[in-house]
Amino acid sequence: MTAPQAIDPTILPRLDPEYVAFHNEYVAHEVPPHTLPWDPAIRKRTTVPGSAELLQVGSIQDYELSHCKVRVFTPEGVPPPDGWPAYIWYHGGGWTLGNIDTENAFCSRLCKGAKCVVASPDYRLAPEDPYPAAVEDSFETLQWVFEKGKSLLGVDPTRLAIGGSSAGGNLAAIISMQAAELNSPIPLKLAQLIVPVTDNTALHTEDRYPSWKENANTVWLNTGRMLWFRNFYIPNEADRTKWDNSPIFAPDELLAKSPKTWIAVMELDILRDEGLAYGKRLKKVGVPVSHKVYAKAPHQILAMDGVLGVGRELVSDAVANLAEAFGTA
Repeated sequence: MTAPQAIDPTILPRLDPEYVAFHNEYVAHEVPPHTLPWDPAIRKRTTVPGSAELLQVGSIQDYELSHCKVRVFTPEGVPPPDGWPAYIWYHGGGWTLGNIDTENAFCSRLCKGAKCVVASPDYRLAPEDPYPAAVEDSFETLQWVFEKGKSLLGVDPTRLAIGGSSAGGNLAAIISMQAAELNSPIPLKLAQLIVPVTDNTALHTEDRYPSWKENANTVWLNTGRMLWFRNFYIPNEADRTKWDNSPIFAPDELLAKSPKTWIAVMELDILRDEGLAYGKRLKKVGVPVSHKVYAKAPHQILAMDGVLGVGRELVSDAVANLAEAFGTA
């Protein structure tokens, strides 16, 4: 009997052998959530196995915002005279899965490695709270850090950065532009977009992004799961072309206000080419952009840094990139 998440024979030779071994032992026999009737209890399952351990930091504390909690990681030691730099991180999970605990280990590594406060919101999820709830909570988090961070968290509001993975990368791209649109813009040193969703109109039958066809049957984030996420988050198709849903459709004048951006994509991810296309649009309007394609890697390896060398490479790159932006390397 074929395992529910058996690796497709056309994908198998292209995958990192280290990933293949882990997948076959710990993932292949799990029933993928998008094939089951919707039940919020699905969220109690481990979203992605293989995370590294949480690192010790100075403190970890939760705060209440209007509709969600935000978890704040503070470094050990004495803050700089003007306060810690601060990074707002949005977790992945297709706007449907994931929570405030999902990427704790990664947040602790950013906090310790880049010597910064990390704030990560438990933004509302679809299908109970579809678009634009996640955007609203994500923007409120940035505003809260900017306005309250100095007095409450010991943060320097002139040294802020933003980032996210997958659906969180989508939110980070959007929030970075919303921050620039304010009458008094919130300054950002950097946006880190890791395997971001940038175009919610993309389909596996189209030629705009070859990775949608090339990786249609890849592990974990295949087209079926991606469309399941999308349909929950954006049930109204007319919303999918709005720039605060699909940031690749932002007008040039707004896109040009984006901060310096680092984009990380995976070779075996259906989202690879829309992430790279977003980077090209940013460059075209004058935004400093750098990107990296991680060979033989599928979508979800950020959360697998405890078991995969390529996962550790991605985490190390993200920490180094953030530390460079903050001048804390």
